[in-house]
Amino acid sequence: MKIAVPEGYEAQVRPRSGMALKYGLTVLNTPGTVDSNYRGEVGVIVMNHNERAILIKRGERVAQLVIVPVAHATFERVEELPDTDRGAGGFGSTGV
Repeated sequence: MKIAVPEGYEAQVRPRSGMALKYGLTVLNTPGTVDSNYRGEVGVIVMNHNERAILIKRGERVAQLVIVPVAHATFERVEELPDTDRGAGGFGSTGV
């Protein structure tokens, strides 16, 4: 399948919850991004978490596309960052 995503948007490839629940299938690299300037074929990388092989037939809905606006940020180089309540505890420091 090929698509043309409007400028200022992206298409996100996401798994379908029903396929995960029924068959143990999920989509890797989630969400996968299709940029507005991409015109090639869109594919889906599927991973089977089930112990048995699953046959996916042409036309089956194994993933979904969500079209979302893209925010454009402007970055500024600074010497220091402001402090926050969480500080610099690092990954996993919130205790969750």
